[in-house]
Amino acid sequence: MDASLVEKRRGQNAALSIAAVAIVIGIPLWWKTTETYRAGLPYSQISQLDSLQLQLSVEVEVIFSRGTLTPEQQKRVPLTDTREKEQQVDGKTSLKYHYEIKYRTATVMEEDALELPTAKEADLSLFQLSESPCGSVVVYVIPESSPLLPEGINVYVGQRRTALLRARPGRAGGLPEVLQALSPEVERVVQTMSFTDADIKAALSDRVPIGRLSRESLADRMRAFKSSPGYEITFSLLNPDPKSHHLNWEIESAVQSYIQPLLDKLAPVANFSVDSQILNYAVLGVNPRYDGSVPGFTLSADSLPHVINPVEARLGSNAASSYPVLNFLLYVPDPPHSPLYIRDRSGREVPTNAFHSPRWGGIMVYNVREQQVEEPQFPVHVDIDMVRVMGVFLAQLRLLLGVQQVHAPPGYLLQSPGNKGLTDWELDRLLWARAVENIATATTTLTSLAQLLDEIGNIVIDDHIAEQVYSAVSSLQLAVAELEAGNLAFAFQSSKEAILSSERAFFDPSLLHLLYFPDDQKFAIYIPLFLPMSVPILLSLLKIGKEYRQSRAQRPKRD
Repeated sequence: MDASLVEKRRGQNAALSIAAVAIVIGIPLWWKTTETYRAGLPYSQISQLDSLQLQLSVEVEVIFSRGTLTPEQQKRVPLTDTREKEQQVDGKTSLKYHYEIKYRTATVMEEDALELPTAKEADLSLFQLSESPCGSVVVYVIPESSPLLPEGINVYVGQRRTALLRARPGRAGGLPEVLQALSPEVERVVQTMSFTDADIKAALSDRVPIGRLSRESLADRMRAFKSSPGYEITFSLLNPDPKSHHLNWEIESAVQSYIQPLLDKLAPVANFSVDSQILNYAVLGVNPRYDGSVPGFTLSADSLPHVINPVEARLGSNAASSYPVLNFLLYVPDPPHSPLYIRDRSGREVPTNAFHSPRWGGIMVYNVREQQVEEPQFPVHVDIDMVRVMGVFLAQLRLLLGVQQVHAPPGYLLQSPGNKGLTDWELDRLLWARAVENIATATTTLTSLAQLLDEIGNIVIDDHIAEQVYSAVSSLQLAVAELEAGNLAFAFQSSKEAILSSERAFFDPSLLHLLYFPDDQKFAIYIPLFLPMSVPILLSLLKIGKEYRQSRAQRPKRD
């Protein structure tokens, strides 16, 4: 064979070998080493959760005391009744309320408790006999002639999960007729102590159009802080003129007496930290106007929004914590602007001389010279009445944390929570709303994350992100199941875990690493590397193909 032909054949084999290595090994290896790692996610389960179908189950126990049923009616007790209400909120959200009502007669010990002089004592005694589970409601039906309830009061709601319902006269007939007549009254009691349809829709505000919310529900939603695993509470004493006032406030003992019992009660909901500070020479950002009819200075409702911003700059920041901050400010006016009163939009004085800002905190103005006539000797030593101050701040704190004011129907008497700051049924109302809110927020977060990762294919999905997503999905499914089973405490804990896991996944910094490195930029970087190598290989392959076609054309054709 000719030496030139052998050399030509060797060159062709070398070109084919290089091309084969580049195509078979090089390109797949480059593609594999430069691809974006994306751990698998449960997209189908997230899609199912996006179509949210919630069932809220409430266990209700109705107990008839002596004298409320005839002997013939008592023979048919106990009975169990199940009632359900269902409605479609929107195309992706539906609600179902399931009430399991159990009827029975009172035991001997319960009858003894109902014979106590006052309803408050009876409520405590009934609680000591048996503690009702979280989210349940117990209604004791007492005779009309019972002295437990004051005249004109038909329903007493205690500090626990127990209510006393006065039986009305004229309930003749069999037990089914009695229960049918009693049903609307029991339903009102349950809605007062657990939740209403408006409460649940307000908790679903991220998924429900604003137009479908009542004005009161919308105001409650805008006022309260969003659900969070923790909150920072700061009490600040503002003294604009330390030369005139020497202020003394026993904030530590006041917090322990008035605020800490409420925080202890809310321990299942979130973690709380409390601190305090005194800010001297801190003034309001608005100059109050003098009103001779008082006489004194006034702040109108229109000027109140301008008070917060200048003061907030002096409060400091909790940059080390990601939790929301609730600010409570006690402002003592300086002598030239004292006394100072707050007026509402109708021009009337606010009885508490305080106001609150939604999702921020509250401010109270504390006047020290209202009753003083003689010229004082400065600085004036002032012992602040912490009972009055903490009463205002406690009410504001309840509103900002989502403890809604219950507007009881006529004839209802709601027992004050006392030094606990919160009744058991008020805590249940908060847990119902927060559990539903957490479920709605977590599903929205997961759906948004899944949509984002599906649309942008070059975002890295690490294994720890996938673990958080799977954990959130599992917690959400468990929360929905626990709500359906009526286990409110477990449902809330699962919903809290779901929202924590979903937010960790959504806000993970690793998701942004390749967000601004799309495929066109990837090719722009690698083309200068591969182009000089690929052009000779491509030209060699084209030349080999051309010579192969020429050789085939020169072969003699067979007959």
